Amino acid sequence: MQKRPTSAYVHIPFCTQICYYCDFSKVFIKNQPVDEYLEALIEEVRFYDLPALKTLYIGGGTPSALSAEQLDYLLTNLERELDLSQLEEFTIEANPGDLTEEKIAVLQRSKCNRVSLGVQTFDDKMLKRIGRSHNQVQIYETIDSLKAAGFYNISIDLIYALPGQTMEQVVDNVAKALSLDIPHMSLYSLILENHTVFMNRQRRGRLHLPNEDVESDMFEYILAELEKNGFEHYEISNFTKPGFESRHNLMYWDNAEYYGLGAGASGYLNGMRYRNRGPIQHYLKSIREKGHSRLHEECLSQKEQMEEEMFLGLRKKSGISIARFEEKFQCSFDDTYGIVVAELKEEGLLQQNGDQLRMTKKGLFLGDTVAERFILEEEN
Repeated sequence: MQKRPTSAYVHIPFCTQICYYCDFSKVFIKNQPVDEYLEALIEEVRFYDLPALKTLYIGGGTPSALSAEQLDYLLTNLERELDLSQLEEFTIEANPGDLTEEKIAVLQRSKCNRVSLGVQTFDDKMLKRIGRSHNQVQIYETIDSLKAAGFYNISIDLIYALPGQTMEQVVDNVAKALSLDIPHMSLYSLILENHTVFMNRQRRGRLHLPNEDVESDMFEYILAELEKNGFEHYEISNFTKPGFESRHNLMYWDNAEYYGLGAGASGYLNGMRYRNRGPIQHYLKSIREKGHSRLHEECLSQKEQMEEEMFLGLRKKSGISIARFEEKFQCSFDDTYGIVVAELKEEGLLQQNGDQLRMTKKGLFLGDTVAERFILEEEN
């Protein structure tokens, strides 16, 4: 009997505004059947009959785009349907401008113990330029209100290498982020995704991004400054004070299985990666008819599972354990990846300490390029 996953991701696909860089499964909340969607979501939870969970993550879209009543309905029903007796971490994503006193009171009454805020930048002009609806003042107000309500496990997302962004602005952002006195930050460089406002502008030659050298300087500055202030760089884009790592995200990077619930959500069960239907009406119809909404189901071969183990595991500062890899896949690591590992070490992108194989600082900046080499290796 295979052990069932102890993590679940719940997707709320509604947003109060559509950001210029985002390609996640989302819709503008106005005139959407939000109540019907939340009811269907609880039906899907019942369908899977989940075991006791250790981590639960509500993401989006923007979960805080829900009204206080809708948020209360969602959290109350999730807590009724799920066994949360062994819960270690329950995260909800929110936008600084959305979290009213009523919504924070709803969170306070729930078992939610971690809030992840989509700050992105402290610069009001830049916030407008990337399609965000909050401002700098709201960031500070939201953090203060969360702390006053007893939430200390707070994370923020910041994006660097934004259009027209200078090194001075990054320095300013990092200083302001540190002044918030929170234990976790995720810092991402801007990635242009298809079907986004920014990608369309780029194609028309109307988007001016920092070049790779400037982006590399920004990455190095962020790394040094956060480490100097007691943060550990435990994953390519994530920084934590001791003990505040995102346990849910570590589950992804450990290549563990999890339930994905909601329109457009992805999950991983019994060696099968799946994705739910994205359009809201398609999702609702599927839940009514089948109880679940899985559309793309892909059973991974051992080769694909190994590739995922490598490119997810190498995102972590601790890297991957060779012994764990060999035990999991019952094969020789050296026979499988010895050549590519030797090349990457030679290039200064990988390092080995005993059983642990991990990226160097240079490797972390070029993370995706390093990961791709493990996929290409087996196809040669």
